Amino acid sequence: MKRVLIITYYWPPSGGSGVQRWLKYARYLPEYGWQPVIYTPENPEAPATDSSLLAEVPLQAEIIRRPITEPYQWYKKITGRRESVNVGFIRTEAEGSESRAELLSRWVRGNFFIPDARCLWIRPSVRFLQHYLRENPVEAIISTGPPHSMHRIAQQLARKTGLPWLADFRDPWTGIDFYADLLLTQPADRLHRRMERSVLSQADVVTTVSGSIRGELLEKGARRAEVIPNGYDPADFAGLSTKVQPASDYFTLTHSGSLVPSRNPRALWEALAKLCRQLPDFRAKLRIRLVGSVDSSVRVSVQEADLDGNCTFIPYLPHQQALEEVFSADVLLLLINNTANAEGFLSGKVFEYMASGRPILCIGPENGDAAALLQETGSGLTHGFSDTDGITLCLEKWFTNWQHGRPSVQPSAEAVRSYTRPAQAAAIGRLLEELTASQKEASLKSYI
Repeated sequence: MKRVLIITYYWPPSGGSGVQRWLKYARYLPEYGWQPVIYTPENPEAPATDSSLLAEVPLQAEIIRRPITEPYQWYKKITGRRESVNVGFIRTEAEGSESRAELLSRWVRGNFFIPDARCLWIRPSVRFLQHYLRENPVEAIISTGPPHSMHRIAQQLARKTGLPWLADFRDPWTGIDFYADLLLTQPADRLHRRMERSVLSQADVVTTVSGSIRGELLEKGARRAEVIPNGYDPADFAGLSTKVQPASDYFTLTHSGSLVPSRNPRALWEALAKLCRQLPDFRAKLRIRLVGSVDSSVRVSVQEADLDGNCTFIPYLPHQQALEEVFSADVLLLLINNTANAEGFLSGKVFEYMASGRPILCIGPENGDAAALLQETGSGLTHGFSDTDGITLCLEKWFTNWQHGRPSVQPSAEAVRSYTRPAQAAAIGRLLEELTASQKEASLKSYI
């Protein structure tokens, strides 16, 4: 097999959404002739731990772990925090406004650790990998971010080795939803944007998860950008449809994943409160399950809507247990960040939701990529961030269907099957073949 170096911060036993995309691609790339060589930190600041994911690492994979120095240990000492630092500035408890120490730490993080808090790993990684690749050649380099320091490592390696480089953007860089929360000065903002343009313009190909983000990356200087959407792994779903069923006594709404402040669906809480007042038995039958890290602002909104008695907050679960929660739901909540880049939001969770066959209620842009995907597959409906009336009518109809044992959606199995992880890994394999063939052709022309 050909060998490809994959530079990723998130790798098992780290858990969370950042792991899934390249764990799954690495799992299936050997079927398409590529051996993954994973370069990842030995001691990352992971948002969660999920040792069960280690079983999905392919036997053919070579794993290189190297120590990383990060400022988060200093941050915890300054702020007095003990838990891992959450992505997107989630505050899991109602702690009031941020302390001066927290604000100062956030300002330092945004303005002195560019592009992110893993930047201290760039130089030692390039030095180590240069030496490693001389003795253990690979045919191509892949970097996946965020954190975008992984792209900076790959950029320098590609420049020094001449190897083709694929830069994968699971999320945008300066277009990410919490970019404004970094409290950047003008010089720091300019440096972020200069680094971003440099990475985009020098990568041989840039991949991302949606058409909207692809357009943004092309505008910012990418030479070539391709959409490789997230997907679902059929192996994860073996037996779940018969093993796990919704509880017949409760109308269960489930959200799986982090709930940051910009993802707080206030119109949903208003709609549910309205239905509790208007429909007989609705409050008695309603069960809301929020699985994963939840910001304190969401908890406050739930209380203000008088729904705290109906809502259960469940900490991070291993991936397979999280899927069991998905299959136990009557309605799955897909909550989009109410930010400037909302149209391009298309996480891996969307595809796992679709594979379950459960009705999906998306709250976000009605012209966004997620809305288009749900319409294409017949998996659910989308309502705007402030469309309380539309959400109320939708849930009232689905509750009535639930009471009478009628399906609320009829997904297209064929359309859903087109978004499997093996299919996406095949697309990555084809891109790698194309890049290496182009490089050989260019080398031959240069030689002649």
